[in-house]
Order: sequence, then C-alpha cells, then structure tokens
Amino acid sequence: MHSKISWGKNYTKHKMTDFSIAVVGCGKWGMNHVKTACKLFGDKLKYCIDSADKEKAVKDISGSIIFSEDISKVIEDADVKGVIVSTPAETHFEITKKLLNAGKHVLVEKPITLKSEEAVILNDLAISKRLILMVGHLLLYHPAVLKIKELLDEGRLGKLQYIYSNRLNLGTVRTEENILWSFAPHDISVIQFLTGDIPEKVNATGSVFLTKNIQDTTLTVMKFKNNIHAHIYVSWLHPFKEQRLVIIGDKSMIVFEDSLKDNKLKFYPKGIEMVNGIPVKRDEDFINIEFDSTSPLELEQKHFAECITQKKTPRSDGKNAIEVLETLERAQKELIKI
Repeated sequence: MHSKISWGKNYTKHKMTDFSIAVVGCGKWGMNHVKTACKLFGDKLKYCIDSADKEKAVKDISGSIIFSEDISKVIEDADVKGVIVSTPAETHFEITKKLLNAGKHVLVEKPITLKSEEAVILNDLAISKRLILMVGHLLLYHPAVLKIKELLDEGRLGKLQYIYSNRLNLGTVRTEENILWSFAPHDISVIQFLTGDIPEKVNATGSVFLTKNIQDTTLTVMKFKNNIHAHIYVSWLHPFKEQRLVIIGDKSMIVFEDSLKDNKLKFYPKGIEMVNGIPVKRDEDFINIEFDSTSPLELEQKHFAECITQKKTPRSDGKNAIEVLETLERAQKELIKI
C-alpha cells in the first residue's frame, strides 16, 4: 500500500463577477466553456455567439443565455466586460482584435494566433488599452501542475535535469493543422512554466500518414540553459490515451499521468548518487500526492474574472502566449526541413 500525503493548497472561493460574460464559439470545447461559465457566473453569462445550429445546445444549458449569430451584440453591450473566445484558431486574431478595440477583456483559447507577429499586435493592443488578454493554456491552471511547480521551487527535486511529456490518443484528427499545433501547445506551455525559461535550442521531427503535409506524430526536443533538457512526443495515431509528464531532478522525480483514474501524481524519492566516483542507484517507492479536484477550466475562468476585478496580470498572459507560440514556430520550421 503506497503512502499518501497531501501537499495541496486550499483554493479559496473567488467573489463572482458583478459584470456580464460572453462566450464566442460554441463548438465542442466552447460548450465546455459555456457549461463552466454557467456554473460559476450563473445569469452573468449573458451571451453565446455562434451559428444557429448551436442554439438548442446552449439553451439546454440555460434558457437565460441570449444566443446570437452576431458578435456586434456583445461589442455594443457595455455590461459585458469579459469575453471568452473559443473559435477555430485561424479566427482568433481578428475576433480578439475586434473585442479588444471595443474595450473588452479577452480570454482566448490556445493558440492565441497562428503567427507570433499577430500575437504581439494583440498583446500591445491590450497593454495600450489596459485590458486583460489571457490565453487558454489550460494546464497552467491544473492543480497537479501547480503542485509540481511548488515542489520544484521548494527544491524537493533538487536540480532540474530533464522533462518529458507524452500526449497520445487515437483522434481527433485535424486536416487544417498538424499534431504539433493541436496537442503540443499544452506541453510547451507547461515545460516553459516549470523551467521558468524559454529554450535555447529547439529541434523537431515528424511523420505524415493521413493528410499531405500534415504531421500525425511529432517529437520535439528542447534544450534550456543550465543543461536542462525536455522532449515532447505527440500523436493522434495511438492505440490508447496517454497523458504523461515526467520531471527528473538530481534528488527526486515526479510523474503526472492525467489519463489515469487513480494515483495521477506520484513523487519518487529516488535517483543516482555518486559514491567514491561510482554512480549508485537510490531506489524508493513512490508517494502519491493528493491535489485539489477542481477542474482546471473552472480555475482558469475564475482566474480570468479575478484578473479583471483585481487588475492582476494573468498567469497565461499575452507575453506567455507569445513565448509559447514562438517555440511552436521554431519547432514547425524544423518540421519543414524534413
């Protein structure tokens, strides 16, 4: 029987908004935003914007939501201060720019845009208008990832050596973007969050099987200063779901497997020690780390509302989004060379 220890922080209840929220884009992930916002903000979720075929699904969640195909209703309503954008990535730039110009705080899904220069424009615009621009790097709000960061900062792992992440599944296959852009933003954002840095070098390789010029599997290798290394393996051609993040320090190690039902976050007090110049293995059983069960999406939306009301800088602000996007672009350039 593995021992359990609770190293988690208690997440306080944030005061709910005294202004209205809107969701633009009610596809598969957008509906998750709608359900979560309805739970958190109640009738303060005032609008949902999408094509008419999405209206019934939205109204099934709450009949009080005003549904429209016209985003101008959100733009013209002064009561709406915050807008969540969950539309296809290629539309993020124009929609977010329009909302920022209208004086709205924006939480836009990842990736912020498909070009880093566009992301810079949006970030500069938000800063100039003193508006919140936040990007949906969801794992930066996952209690397990926050716990890992806490343990790293406390020195429980010792010197960070390397990180690897596997994000594998069968589908959903995209034809407009490759697996790197679909899956890897999550892992890049987490690795750069944990290291507190951007990589000095980025290499990537990938394979195409289904659609011409669209990689179905990629391996990205990143080298950071202080001899810290990381790699990200992503694929939508895999027989089972695997979401595994492994962090190796010179004292201890952590494994986070979000695809498991139990023991998702494990602390391994093991490693290699030099004894009289000879590497000797220190091998101990893992300790299960308990963490808060609140959904990351709920914590992300709470953080968005808190940043608006308290004028705080979001954890996943425009600068963070640009850094993730630039790493993606560096990896994409390597794929093009293949």
